[in-house]
Amino acid sequence: MIALSVVAFLVALIAGAMIIRWARKHAAAYDANLPQRFHLGNVPRIGGVALLSGTVAAWALGYLQTRFWGDGASLSMGGWIGGWLLVMLPAVLGGVIEDMTQRLSVRYRLALTAASGLLAVIWLGLSVPYTAIPGLDTLIALAPWIGGAIALLAIAGLPHAFNIIDGYNGLAGMVAVIVCLALAHVALQVGDRALAAVLVSTAAATCGFLVWNYPRGMIFSGDGGAYVWGLVIGLASLTLVQRHPVVSPWFPMLLLIYPVWETMFSIYRKLSRGVSPGVADALHFHQLIYRRIVREVFDDDESRRMLMRNNRTSPYLWAFTLLTVVPAILFWNNTPVLMGFCLLFVVSYVVAYMAIIRFKVPRVFRNSRW
Repeated sequence: MIALSVVAFLVALIAGAMIIRWARKHAAAYDANLPQRFHLGNVPRIGGVALLSGTVAAWALGYLQTRFWGDGASLSMGGWIGGWLLVMLPAVLGGVIEDMTQRLSVRYRLALTAASGLLAVIWLGLSVPYTAIPGLDTLIALAPWIGGAIALLAIAGLPHAFNIIDGYNGLAGMVAVIVCLALAHVALQVGDRALAAVLVSTAAATCGFLVWNYPRGMIFSGDGGAYVWGLVIGLASLTLVQRHPVVSPWFPMLLLIYPVWETMFSIYRKLSRGVSPGVADALHFHQLIYRRIVREVFDDDESRRMLMRNNRTSPYLWAFTLLTVVPAILFWNNTPVLMGFCLLFVVSYVVAYMAIIRFKVPRVFRNSRW
Protein backbone atom coordinates (compact mmCIF):
# COMPACT_ATOMS: atom_id res chain seq x y z
CA MET A 1 0.00 0.00 0.00
CA ILE A 2 2.91 2.34 0.73
CA ALA A 3 4.50 1.49 -2.62
CA LEU A 4 1.24 2.26 -4.44
CA SER A 5 0.98 5.59 -2.65
CA VAL A 6 4.54 6.58 -3.56
CA VAL A 7 3.90 5.73 -7.23
CA ALA A 8 0.60 7.64 -7.26
CA PHE A 9 2.20 10.71 -5.67
CA LEU A 10 5.23 10.77 -7.98
CA VAL A 11 3.28 10.17 -11.20
CA ALA A 12 0.75 12.89 -10.33
CA LEU A 13 3.56 15.24 -9.33
CA ILE A 14 5.48 14.72 -12.57
CA ALA A 15 2.36 14.86 -14.74
CA GLY A 16 1.37 18.12 -13.04
CA ALA A 17 4.80 19.61 -13.75
CA MET A 18 4.50 18.63 -17.42
CA ILE A 19 1.07 20.21 -17.69
CA ILE A 20 2.34 23.44 -16.13
CA ARG A 21 5.29 23.44 -18.52
CA TRP A 22 3.59 22.60 -21.80
CA ALA A 23 -0.18 23.08 -21.44
CA ARG A 24 -0.41 26.63 -20.14
CA LYS A 25 -1.63 28.08 -23.43
CA HIS A 26 -4.93 26.24 -23.33
CA ALA A 27 -6.02 28.40 -20.36
CA ALA A 28 -5.79 31.60 -22.39
CA ALA A 29 -9.26 30.93 -23.83
CA TYR A 30 -11.01 31.07 -20.46
CA ASP A 31 -13.25 34.07 -19.94
CA ALA A 32 -11.76 36.46 -17.38
CA ASN A 33 -15.25 37.65 -16.36
CA LEU A 34 -16.66 34.34 -15.13
CA PRO A 35 -18.33 34.78 -11.69
CA GLN A 36 -16.46 31.81 -10.21
CA ARG A 37 -13.04 33.09 -11.29
CA PHE A 38 -10.91 34.28 -8.35
CA HIS A 39 -7.44 34.44 -9.88
CA LEU A 40 -5.48 36.44 -12.42
CA GLY A 41 -3.52 35.05 -15.32
CA ASN A 42 -3.80 31.87 -17.36
CA VAL A 43 -3.65 28.78 -15.14
CA PRO A 44 -3.94 25.27 -16.68
CA ARG A 45 -7.25 23.73 -15.71
CA ILE A 46 -6.47 20.14 -16.64
CA GLY A 47 -4.97 19.02 -13.36
CA GLY A 48 -7.49 16.18 -13.47
CA VAL A 49 -5.22 14.54 -16.05
CA ALA A 50 -2.35 14.51 -13.54
CA LEU A 51 -4.65 13.21 -10.81
CA LEU A 52 -6.01 10.46 -13.07
CA SER A 53 -2.49 9.51 -14.22
CA GLY A 54 -1.29 8.99 -10.65
CA THR A 55 -4.40 7.05 -9.69
CA VAL A 56 -4.31 4.76 -12.75
CA ALA A 57 -0.58 4.10 -12.31
CA ALA A 58 -1.06 3.03 -8.68
CA TRP A 59 -4.10 0.88 -9.44
CA ALA A 60 -2.31 -0.77 -12.37
CA LEU A 61 0.68 -1.54 -10.14
CA GLY A 62 -1.66 -3.02 -7.54
CA TYR A 63 -3.27 -5.23 -10.18
CA LEU A 64 0.09 -6.42 -11.51
CA GLN A 65 1.28 -7.16 -8.00
CA THR A 66 -1.85 -9.17 -7.24
CA ARG A 67 -1.97 -10.97 -10.59
CA PHE A 68 1.66 -11.73 -11.39
CA TRP A 69 4.10 -10.91 -8.57
CA GLY A 70 2.51 -12.51 -5.55
CA ASP A 71 0.09 -10.61 -3.35
CA GLY A 72 2.20 -10.47 -0.21
CA ALA A 73 0.31 -7.43 1.09
CA SER A 74 -3.07 -9.16 0.58
CA LEU A 75 -4.42 -6.25 -1.44
CA SER A 76 -6.50 -8.46 -3.76
CA MET A 77 -6.64 -5.79 -6.46
CA GLY A 78 -7.87 -8.11 -9.20
CA GLY A 79 -9.77 -7.51 -12.41
CA TRP A 80 -12.46 -5.52 -10.62
CA ILE A 81 -10.10 -2.55 -10.58
CA GLY A 82 -10.34 -2.42 -14.38
CA GLY A 83 -14.11 -2.38 -14.03
CA TRP A 84 -13.86 0.69 -11.82
CA LEU A 85 -11.72 2.48 -14.40
CA LEU A 86 -14.12 1.65 -17.23
CA VAL A 87 -17.07 2.85 -15.15
CA MET A 88 -15.28 6.14 -14.50
CA LEU A 89 -14.25 6.63 -18.13
CA PRO A 90 -17.38 8.35 -19.58
CA ALA A 91 -17.64 11.01 -16.87
CA VAL A 92 -13.91 11.72 -16.49
CA LEU A 93 -13.32 12.00 -20.24
CA GLY A 94 -16.29 14.35 -20.48
CA GLY A 95 -14.85 16.49 -17.71
CA VAL A 96 -11.44 16.68 -19.38
CA ILE A 97 -13.03 17.57 -22.73
CA GLU A 98 -14.94 20.38 -21.03
CA ASP A 99 -11.72 21.60 -19.40
CA MET A 100 -9.99 21.66 -22.78
CA THR A 101 -12.78 23.10 -24.93
CA GLN A 102 -15.40 24.72 -22.66
CA ARG A 103 -17.99 23.42 -25.12
CA LEU A 104 -19.60 20.58 -23.21
CA SER A 105 -22.82 21.85 -21.65
CA VAL A 106 -24.02 20.98 -18.16
CA ARG A 107 -26.69 18.75 -19.67
CA TYR A 108 -24.14 16.55 -21.45
CA ARG A 109 -21.88 16.39 -18.41
CA LEU A 110 -24.82 15.28 -16.28
CA ALA A 111 -25.63 12.63 -18.87
CA LEU A 112 -22.05 11.33 -18.79
CA THR A 113 -21.91 11.10 -14.99
CA ALA A 114 -25.32 9.39 -15.09
CA ALA A 115 -23.86 6.93 -17.62
CA SER A 116 -21.04 6.17 -15.19
CA GLY A 117 -23.60 5.68 -12.43
CA LEU A 118 -25.68 3.35 -14.60
CA LEU A 119 -22.60 1.28 -15.45
CA ALA A 120 -21.73 1.04 -11.75
CA VAL A 121 -25.21 -0.24 -10.91
CA ILE A 122 -25.52 -2.69 -13.81
CA TRP A 123 -21.93 -3.85 -14.26
CA LEU A 124 -20.50 -3.57 -10.76
CA GLY A 125 -23.80 -4.45 -9.08
CA LEU A 126 -23.67 -1.50 -6.69
CA SER A 127 -26.77 -0.66 -4.71
CA VAL A 128 -27.85 0.87 -1.43
CA PRO A 129 -28.95 -2.11 0.70
CA TYR A 130 -30.65 -0.04 3.38
CA THR A 131 -30.93 3.55 4.56
CA ALA A 132 -32.11 3.19 8.20
CA ILE A 133 -35.21 5.15 7.16
CA PRO A 134 -38.13 2.77 7.96
CA GLY A 135 -40.50 3.62 5.12
CA LEU A 136 -37.76 3.77 2.50
CA ASP A 137 -36.18 0.52 3.66
CA THR A 138 -39.54 -1.20 3.28
CA LEU A 139 -39.74 0.02 -0.31
CA ILE A 140 -36.18 -1.17 -1.01
CA ALA A 141 -37.06 -4.60 0.38
CA LEU A 142 -40.13 -4.80 -1.87
CA ALA A 143 -38.44 -3.27 -4.93
CA PRO A 144 -34.63 -3.69 -4.84
CA TRP A 145 -34.26 -1.52 -7.94
CA ILE A 146 -34.89 1.49 -5.70
CA GLY A 147 -31.57 0.83 -3.95
CA GLY A 148 -29.93 0.78 -7.37
CA ALA A 149 -31.61 4.04 -8.31
CA ILE A 150 -30.29 5.69 -5.13
CA ALA A 151 -26.81 4.41 -5.93
CA LEU A 152 -27.06 5.77 -9.48
CA LEU A 153 -28.14 9.16 -8.13
CA ALA A 154 -25.24 9.21 -5.66
CA ILE A 155 -22.60 8.32 -8.25
CA ALA A 156 -24.02 10.71 -10.83
CA GLY A 157 -24.33 13.60 -8.39
CA LEU A 158 -21.19 13.41 -6.26
CA PRO A 159 -18.77 14.43 -9.07
CA HIS A 160 -20.77 17.63 -9.56
CA ALA A 161 -20.82 18.22 -5.80
CA PHE A 162 -17.01 18.18 -5.76
CA ASN A 163 -17.00 20.43 -8.80
CA ILE A 164 -19.14 22.98 -6.96
CA ILE A 165 -16.80 23.21 -3.95
CA ASP A 166 -13.72 23.33 -6.21
CA GLY A 167 -13.46 27.10 -6.00
CA TYR A 168 -10.18 27.94 -4.28
CA ASN A 169 -6.66 26.58 -4.14
CA GLY A 170 -6.52 23.35 -2.16
CA LEU A 171 -10.19 23.34 -1.14
CA ALA A 172 -11.71 20.38 -2.98
CA GLY A 173 -8.39 18.53 -3.11
CA MET A 174 -7.87 18.60 0.65
CA VAL A 175 -11.51 17.67 1.27
CA ALA A 176 -11.00 14.68 -1.04
CA VAL A 177 -7.82 13.64 0.82
CA ILE A 178 -9.57 13.86 4.20
CA VAL A 179 -12.59 11.85 3.01
CA CYS A 180 -10.47 9.21 1.25
CA LEU A 181 -8.34 8.64 4.35
CA ALA A 182 -11.43 8.48 6.58
CA LEU A 183 -13.02 5.86 4.31
CA ALA A 184 -9.72 3.95 4.18
CA HIS A 185 -9.54 3.94 7.99
CA VAL A 186 -12.94 2.31 8.32
CA ALA A 187 -12.17 -0.08 5.43
CA LEU A 188 -9.15 -1.28 7.40
CA GLN A 189 -11.29 -1.58 10.53
CA VAL A 190 -13.50 -4.12 8.72
CA GLY A 191 -10.54 -5.86 7.03
CA ASP A 192 -11.05 -4.55 3.48
CA ARG A 193 -7.44 -3.91 2.45
CA ALA A 194 -8.26 -3.73 -1.27
CA LEU A 195 -10.67 -0.85 -0.80
CA ALA A 196 -8.26 0.87 1.58
CA ALA A 197 -5.47 0.60 -1.01
CA VAL A 198 -7.66 2.19 -3.68
CA LEU A 199 -8.52 5.10 -1.41
CA VAL A 200 -5.03 5.67 -0.01
CA SER A 201 -3.48 5.70 -3.50
CA THR A 202 -6.14 8.17 -4.69
CA ALA A 203 -5.32 10.41 -1.70
CA ALA A 204 -1.60 10.14 -2.55
CA ALA A 205 -2.23 11.14 -6.17
CA THR A 206 -4.25 14.08 -4.89
CA CYS A 207 -1.32 15.13 -2.70
CA GLY A 208 0.93 15.08 -5.78
CA PHE A 209 -1.53 17.40 -7.50
CA LEU A 210 -1.78 19.63 -4.42
CA VAL A 211 1.96 20.33 -4.51
CA TRP A 212 1.25 22.49 -7.57
CA ASN A 213 -2.23 23.64 -6.59
CA TYR A 214 -1.70 24.88 -3.02
CA PRO A 215 -0.67 27.47 -2.11
CA ARG A 216 0.67 28.84 -5.40
CA GLY A 217 -2.26 27.90 -7.63
CA MET A 218 -0.09 26.85 -10.58
CA ILE A 219 -2.64 24.27 -11.78
CA PHE A 220 -6.36 23.64 -11.24
CA SER A 221 -8.15 20.29 -11.14
CA GLY A 222 -10.97 21.34 -13.45
CA ASP A 223 -14.08 19.27 -14.03
CA GLY A 224 -11.96 16.20 -14.80
CA GLY A 225 -10.29 16.24 -11.40
CA ALA A 226 -13.54 16.87 -9.52
CA TYR A 227 -15.14 13.95 -11.37
CA VAL A 228 -12.25 11.63 -10.43
CA TRP A 229 -12.70 12.54 -6.76
CA GLY A 230 -16.46 12.23 -6.85
CA LEU A 231 -16.50 8.90 -8.68
CA VAL A 232 -13.77 7.18 -6.67
CA ILE A 233 -15.28 8.30 -3.37
CA GLY A 234 -18.80 7.46 -4.51
CA LEU A 235 -17.85 3.98 -5.70
CA ALA A 236 -15.81 3.33 -2.56
CA SER A 237 -18.58 4.53 -0.23
CA LEU A 238 -21.22 2.31 -1.83
CA THR A 239 -18.86 -0.66 -1.99
CA LEU A 240 -17.91 -0.29 1.67
CA VAL A 241 -21.52 -0.19 2.87
CA GLN A 242 -22.62 -2.99 0.55
CA ARG A 243 -19.75 -5.35 1.40
CA HIS A 244 -19.83 -4.69 5.14
CA PRO A 245 -23.33 -4.30 6.66
CA VAL A 246 -21.75 -3.31 9.99
CA VAL A 247 -20.83 0.04 8.40
CA SER A 248 -23.73 2.46 8.62
CA PRO A 249 -24.87 4.01 5.30
CA TRP A 250 -24.89 7.32 7.16
CA PHE A 251 -21.12 7.11 7.70
CA PRO A 252 -20.22 8.15 4.12
CA MET A 253 -23.20 10.51 4.18
CA LEU A 254 -21.76 12.41 7.14
CA LEU A 255 -18.28 12.38 5.57
CA LEU A 256 -19.68 13.97 2.42
CA ILE A 257 -22.38 16.15 3.92
CA TYR A 258 -20.48 19.37 3.12
CA PRO A 259 -20.28 18.96 -0.69
CA VAL A 260 -23.66 17.20 -0.82
CA TRP A 261 -25.52 19.86 1.17
CA GLU A 262 -23.68 22.67 -0.65
CA THR A 263 -25.06 21.24 -3.89
CA MET A 264 -28.60 20.77 -2.61
CA PHE A 265 -28.69 24.22 -1.02
CA SER A 266 -27.33 25.82 -4.19
CA ILE A 267 -30.04 24.15 -6.27
CA TYR A 268 -32.72 25.38 -3.87
CA ARG A 269 -31.20 28.87 -3.75
CA LYS A 270 -31.15 29.23 -7.52
CA LEU A 271 -34.58 27.73 -8.14
CA SER A 272 -36.08 30.05 -5.52
CA ARG A 273 -34.76 33.00 -7.54
CA GLY A 274 -36.02 31.56 -10.82
CA VAL A 275 -32.51 30.73 -12.04
CA SER A 276 -31.41 27.48 -13.62
CA PRO A 277 -29.30 25.34 -11.22
CA GLY A 278 -26.74 24.99 -14.02
CA VAL A 279 -25.97 28.72 -14.10
CA ALA A 280 -22.76 29.61 -12.26
CA ASP A 281 -22.82 32.33 -9.61
CA ALA A 282 -20.64 33.68 -6.80
CA LEU A 283 -22.90 32.94 -3.83
CA HIS A 284 -21.57 29.57 -2.71
CA PHE A 285 -20.49 29.25 0.91
CA HIS A 286 -16.77 29.31 0.11
CA GLN A 287 -17.21 32.38 -2.08
CA LEU A 288 -18.98 34.25 0.71
CA ILE A 289 -16.13 33.41 3.08
CA TYR A 290 -13.68 34.79 0.53
CA ARG A 291 -15.65 38.01 0.10
CA ARG A 292 -16.82 38.73 3.63
CA ILE A 293 -14.61 36.93 6.16
CA VAL A 294 -11.09 36.60 4.79
CA ARG A 295 -9.19 39.81 5.52
CA GLU A 296 -7.96 42.03 2.74
CA VAL A 297 -4.28 41.66 1.97
CA PHE A 298 -2.49 44.94 1.40
CA ASP A 299 0.00 44.46 -1.39
CA ASP A 300 0.89 46.50 -4.46
CA ASP A 301 0.66 43.47 -6.74
CA GLU A 302 -3.02 42.71 -7.48
CA SER A 303 -2.26 39.15 -8.58
CA ARG A 304 -0.37 38.37 -5.37
CA ARG A 305 -3.07 40.01 -3.25
CA MET A 306 -5.77 37.86 -4.86
CA LEU A 307 -3.65 34.72 -4.50
CA MET A 308 -3.07 35.30 -0.78
CA ARG A 309 -6.77 35.85 -0.08
CA ASN A 310 -7.57 32.78 -2.15
CA ASN A 311 -5.19 30.65 -0.07
CA ARG A 312 -6.60 31.95 3.22
CA THR A 313 -10.11 30.87 2.30
CA SER A 314 -9.58 27.12 2.08
CA PRO A 315 -8.55 26.48 5.73
CA TYR A 316 -11.97 27.72 6.91
CA LEU A 317 -13.63 24.97 4.86
CA TRP A 318 -11.06 22.34 5.84
CA ALA A 319 -11.96 22.99 9.47
CA PHE A 320 -15.65 22.90 8.56
CA THR A 321 -15.11 19.50 6.95
CA LEU A 322 -13.21 18.12 9.95
CA LEU A 323 -16.20 18.97 12.15
CA THR A 324 -18.11 16.24 10.30
CA VAL A 325 -15.26 13.82 9.56
CA VAL A 326 -14.19 13.40 13.20
CA PRO A 327 -17.61 12.28 14.51
CA ALA A 328 -18.08 10.14 11.39
CA ILE A 329 -14.89 8.21 12.16
CA LEU A 330 -15.76 7.90 15.85
CA PHE A 331 -19.31 6.63 15.25
CA TRP A 332 -19.02 4.89 11.84
CA ASN A 333 -21.33 2.05 12.93
CA ASN A 334 -23.81 4.07 14.99
CA THR A 335 -26.60 5.16 12.66
CA PRO A 336 -28.70 7.34 15.05
CA VAL A 337 -25.66 9.38 16.12
CA LEU A 338 -24.52 9.83 12.50
CA MET A 339 -27.99 10.98 11.47
CA GLY A 340 -28.00 13.46 14.34
CA PHE A 341 -24.67 14.94 13.25
CA CYS A 342 -25.92 15.24 9.66
CA LEU A 343 -28.91 17.24 10.91
CA LEU A 344 -26.63 19.35 13.09
CA PHE A 345 -24.43 20.17 10.10
CA VAL A 346 -27.39 21.20 7.95
CA VAL A 347 -28.68 23.55 10.66
CA SER A 348 -25.20 24.95 11.31
CA TYR A 349 -24.60 25.52 7.61
CA VAL A 350 -27.85 27.44 7.11
CA VAL A 351 -27.27 29.55 10.24
CA ALA A 352 -23.70 30.34 9.18
CA TYR A 353 -24.74 31.14 5.61
CA MET A 354 -27.49 33.51 6.74
CA ALA A 355 -25.12 35.18 9.23
CA ILE A 356 -22.57 35.87 6.49
CA ILE A 357 -25.24 37.14 4.10
CA ARG A 358 -26.51 39.55 6.76
CA PHE A 359 -23.01 40.67 7.82
CA LYS A 360 -23.45 39.20 11.32
CA VAL A 361 -20.16 37.31 11.47
CA PRO A 362 -18.48 37.21 14.93
CA ARG A 363 -15.44 39.47 15.17
CA VAL A 364 -13.15 36.54 16.02
CA PHE A 365 -13.67 35.12 12.51
CA ARG A 366 -13.48 38.45 10.71
CA ASN A 367 -10.13 39.18 12.36
CA SER A 368 -8.64 35.77 11.62
CA ARG A 369 -5.15 35.75 10.14
CA TRP A 370 -5.40 32.35 8.47
